[in-house]
Amino acid sequence: MNLDTAQLLAVAAALGWASGLRLYAVVFLTGLAGALELVNLPPGLHVLQSPMLLAASGFMLFVEFFADKIPGVDTAWDVIHTLVRIPAGAALAAATFGQDPTAWTLAAALLGGTLAATSHIAKATTRAAINTSPEPFSNIGMSLLGDGMVPLSLWLAWAHPYAFFALLAVALCVMVGVIVVMSRFLGALVRRVSGWFAARQPSM
Repeated sequence: MNLDTAQLLAVAAALGWASGLRLYAVVFLTGLAGALELVNLPPGLHVLQSPMLLAASGFMLFVEFFADKIPGVDTAWDVIHTLVRIPAGAALAAATFGQDPTAWTLAAALLGGTLAATSHIAKATTRAAINTSPEPFSNIGMSLLGDGMVPLSLWLAWAHPYAFFALLAVALCVMVGVIVVMSRFLGALVRRVSGWFAARQPSM
């Protein structure tokens, strides 16, 4: 089945947005769905079906699943992957339109990169704030929520693109609000800790 423009846009947006949450899950699940012929991947995404890439992304998905459940480790993982998720989200979105005119490819790359940045920053700030709590259950719960959102968003993009756009609009509003609130919280926490250390410094 050839995808129409709305479906291609939905797939590009889903790949970009979900990459900011779970890049390796996006690569593995998309490639696996193509390899099993559950979906007809655009030509630019055929590389995701290769056995080598499936093995590599599957292994990294396994590692990330557990790393994302450990307080502190998850934040370090997010910091490291700031340099990976955003350009990868842009590249995956652009590959969706890889056989179309350059304008579509560039627009998809900008869309994917922006969505990946938004979801990644929202995830990273939320998890960093949650890690200030001593109990581990909220951390694990948020991680499992991210695990579930990725396959849901990918499935909606392929099967029900307009429903995906509605979900994406809601998710973006929530994420922008989360970024603002959590950034203020973390900023206040850093100032409080800095003030505490400054107060403990011996006076000259």
